[in-house]
Amino acid sequence: MKHISLILLPLAGALISVLWPGNRSRPWIMVATSAVHTILCLWMLIDPPVVQGQQYLGFDPVARAILPCVSLLFLLVSFYGVSYLNLHADRPNRVFVGPMLCILGLLSAGHQARHLGVLWIATEGVTLAAIPLLHFAKTARAYEATWKYLLVGGSGIALSLLGSFCMGYASLHSGGHGDLFFASLIQDGPTLTRPWLLTSWVLLLAGYGTKMGLAPMHTWKPDTYGEAPGIVGAVLAGGVTTVAFTALLRVRAVVVASGAGSAADLSLMAIGLFSMLVAALFLLGTRDYKRMLAYSSVEHMGILSFAVSLGPIGMWASLFHVWSNALTKGTLFLSASTIRRNAGTRTVDDTAGMALMAPRSCMLFVTGLFAITACPPFAPFFSEITILRSALGYGHPLAAAGFLGCLFLAFLGMSRVVFAIIDARPKRSARNAVRRKPEGIGVLLPPLILILMSLWLGLFTPEILQAAWTDAVSHLNPALSKP
Repeated sequence: MKHISLILLPLAGALISVLWPGNRSRPWIMVATSAVHTILCLWMLIDPPVVQGQQYLGFDPVARAILPCVSLLFLLVSFYGVSYLNLHADRPNRVFVGPMLCILGLLSAGHQARHLGVLWIATEGVTLAAIPLLHFAKTARAYEATWKYLLVGGSGIALSLLGSFCMGYASLHSGGHGDLFFASLIQDGPTLTRPWLLTSWVLLLAGYGTKMGLAPMHTWKPDTYGEAPGIVGAVLAGGVTTVAFTALLRVRAVVVASGAGSAADLSLMAIGLFSMLVAALFLLGTRDYKRMLAYSSVEHMGILSFAVSLGPIGMWASLFHVWSNALTKGTLFLSASTIRRNAGTRTVDDTAGMALMAPRSCMLFVTGLFAITACPPFAPFFSEITILRSALGYGHPLAAAGFLGCLFLAFLGMSRVVFAIIDARPKRSARNAVRRKPEGIGVLLPPLILILMSLWLGLFTPEILQAAWTDAVSHLNPALSKP
């Protein structure tokens, strides 16, 4: 029952935080709960529990390969959140801490979901739980971004629900029982009705692709990431998007088992490269550094989609990239949040000289820039070089060239924005703001640990993680384990 505690513990913490009377001490409930959650995740990473075939929830190889990363990110974001919420003591944080812990519990359920219906419920729950966090600033633009997130995200979830029905009908139409357990669907894959199965795949790709932020379903991301607090952006980019990615991995395994894997991989490759291209073009034009992070997230979701289409090695590299992207993107979002408070604005036109006003956060921001754009020796370099090698080895030289071209354009766009805000003479508003929002250990330590973990993951990738990713690839490709 340890895997169930990963869900119940955060939900219990959310309830306690709602009832807790102290506004200043309440954020520490989030830290304590996420610390226990991380310990449990790492324990099960080292000693994975046995998962039965017909369990609705289970810490199976896919959950083992991804959920510990989400938990680690959430723990460090929670620690940052203590200082962040203390700086905004005028706002009641009950509506912040509770939903954050609900998201952690629902993400745990989504990653462990072994039934298509349970997966849909958990993903929908995450969407709803995030809404109070997005308009925490209570500005007109924050409310607008929240509505866009709700409407676009809700449309995606509706498509994924329709796709789930089609998947069940693909089983019923072929004489099955409409069983939506992934293990049963994979086992019955060859007998599933092909037209209904492919219809289901298209709908599920569009639905969960919307949650990931794949282009052209990415329209909610720039506004949402731009208006949400930095810690919420970190959780969305490194946590919420991963549960949608997990959904696509599991559904793809069913399509592959049916014999239509080439169609699934071709669509994933096309939408992945398209997302990277769209993100790169927007990065070349944006002047808002929080929107820059949103487009970077679109790019990296495209990288994940592209990698999965490249066979077992590409899928292994995609799981590696989930970790490298989450840790590095966490550094960028948290340091950007500190810069935003010190600058008083988030556009290149009004922000300059932040290297003088917030030197430590700018140092982390620049380091995060080099890391996320695949500069060695950080983890994204090694995960992306593995993806590139897989593309070449899989016989896709043109796709590999497009992949490299998009990475280069993204680097140009991001470096243009980052160096514009840290250079030149500080604006008067920035000089005034920095006196009210000084850098402290509470806002510097979490992004520092995250970037150091990205460096460590790149240089010394633990064998236990490599084994977990290998087990997940075998679990999602049962044919690989057959003699």
